[in-house]
Amino acid sequence: MNEIPTIEMMEAILEEIIRAGGIEAAAIASRDGLLISSTLSGQLLSERFVAMGATMIGAAETAATELGMGIPDKIITESKNGKIIGTGAGPKALLFVMTSPDASLGLVLIEMKKASEKIKQLLGE
Repeated sequence: MNEIPTIEMMEAILEEIIRAGGIEAAAIASRDGLLISSTLSGQLLSERFVAMGATMIGAAETAATELGMGIPDKIITESKNGKIIGTGAGPKALLFVMTSPDASLGLVLIEMKKASEKIKQLLGE
């Protein structure tokens, strides 16, 4: 499969997840924090968002592994203005979302699980 249809398919997955209630932005990154696709308006903002998210996931994985807890499924950072949630999307990609403060966490996590499975399949994993 060539690159353009794959990027277009990634964008379609992000557009679909944005339609879920309370999700304000979504992005897909490589495991090392390089931007693949994003719904954020600025390229620089998107690149920083996924780079910081990948760093957070890496730190969580290191901490959990050192404490004998295994690899975490997801990270959730919550503030009064909303949540940032990151999860793996197969061995090559990560999925991040930003939510509104009143977003239903259960619904967001269900939508992220569906989207991460689609990303995983798209990347042939």
